[in-house]
Amino acid sequence: MPAADRKRPAARRRGRWADAGALAAGLALPLAFAPFSLYPVAVLSPAVLFAVWRCAAPGRAAWRGFLYGAGAFSVGVSWVYVSLHEFGNMPAALAGVTVGLFVGLLALFPALAGWAQARLCPAGSPVCAVLAQPAAWVLCEWMRGWAFTGFPWLSLGYSQVASPLAGLAPLAGVHGVGLAVAVTAAALAAAVGTPRRTAAAMLLVAGAVWALGAAAGTAQWTRPDGPALRAALVQGNVALERKWRAEERGTIIEHYLSLSEDVAGADVILWPEAAIPGFLHDLGEPFWERLRRLTGQGSTVMFGALERDLDAPGKPYYNVVVAVDAGGRHLYRKRHLVPFGEYLPLSGLFGWLLDYLSIPMSDFAAWSGVQGPLPAGAVRVGVSICYEDAFGAEARRVLPGASVLANFSEDAWFGDSLGPRQRLDMARMRALESGRPALRVANTGISAAFDAGGREIARTRQFVVDVLPVSVQPRQGATPYVRTGDAPVLGVALALAALGGWRARRAEKRAGIASR
Repeated sequence: MPAADRKRPAARRRGRWADAGALAAGLALPLAFAPFSLYPVAVLSPAVLFAVWRCAAPGRAAWRGFLYGAGAFSVGVSWVYVSLHEFGNMPAALAGVTVGLFVGLLALFPALAGWAQARLCPAGSPVCAVLAQPAAWVLCEWMRGWAFTGFPWLSLGYSQVASPLAGLAPLAGVHGVGLAVAVTAAALAAAVGTPRRTAAAMLLVAGAVWALGAAAGTAQWTRPDGPALRAALVQGNVALERKWRAEERGTIIEHYLSLSEDVAGADVILWPEAAIPGFLHDLGEPFWERLRRLTGQGSTVMFGALERDLDAPGKPYYNVVVAVDAGGRHLYRKRHLVPFGEYLPLSGLFGWLLDYLSIPMSDFAAWSGVQGPLPAGAVRVGVSICYEDAFGAEARRVLPGASVLANFSEDAWFGDSLGPRQRLDMARMRALESGRPALRVANTGISAAFDAGGREIARTRQFVVDVLPVSVQPRQGATPYVRTGDAPVLGVALALAALGGWRARRAEKRAGIASR
């Protein structure tokens, strides 16, 4: 048997092991995120993927990227099944198929990254890989954050809210932190099986990235703005099966009013998203009179509700947060809606889903006008509703004008799954990026408060009625990320990709000349 024929089975076996390694590494990635929070896994897991990408043809690299993504998302966003089946009443088999298709769609992004880095760096040199692999990863992760309205779950940067790399968040945002993670992973992968001098250089690169993150974490990018804000987060823990029944509305309203009267006098009292499960124009005078009693004691009450524009064509309705104080009412309308939960994309294609999803009020309109922070006395609060705090760009819309961030959520749809815990770290990242304290109030929890450095002040347990009193220091000023957004990180990633491609082409040219 010719030597070439004997090598083919061995090469196929190595390829299958590499494929299995990519899948296993993907399955491990969610351990880096809440509630496990083993942040070194966010480096080690993609390092395995980057190692099996080296010297792989573009198609094979794409396949391994897809396997990695399939493993990561099938575990990391398993809460989607809970939402569809347990709370959306979708049959188990159909929910499983739907989640499988969704996971497959998300896995296309790491597949694209694998294909792109292989095209940029076909020779697989260590230096080229350290340039091309992180660049391709972060660019595709950024694309995932806006394509089809965006789904940024399991972005690498979110795994680092408690690591030294968190210091980079005020400089470059979640994608800047993700780029630092990816560079570290690529450097570790490149250090394996290379000459000692090259390996030492790769480890030096990885160490320098983490040292930079630790040094950046000592900087103060914002400054105090007035006295501390005394807030009360009211976690009503109203079960979804009760919440949208018309006969329960009065009981639910009384529930929140009674809980709030116990903390009257707090600077701001926050109720969750759609705490009032009805339209503002349907609320009677007794409700507003009870609120006026609270505001008369010096409190601003912020609560989630629904608003319908009865004068506009089609009478669109909005997911809103209302701030009520002694001066009247102030409104924030949600801009970034949840696909399939708050609106139906491509309704002609996906309309059948509505036959299975029993999601009340699932055809909201998105507000497109300019909105500023809401007042809470002298403090200006940057409001987001549920899904919006997963996007740094949404928080930047009200900065630097807002001195405190607040998110109003309904996490009952996720049950006792990974979803609420993952979302808590997203809120924490917004605090880090903006240099602002962040408040988060959720119907079934987790409700929590973070200071401007992303440190947790307090949190509630899930699925209990609770009122969490916290004190946070408002801040003013703008971090570099607030000023520039993601543009610098994207520019750096594109530059790394271009440099990696240039080095690869130059190496190919030299090899061609040497072979003549």
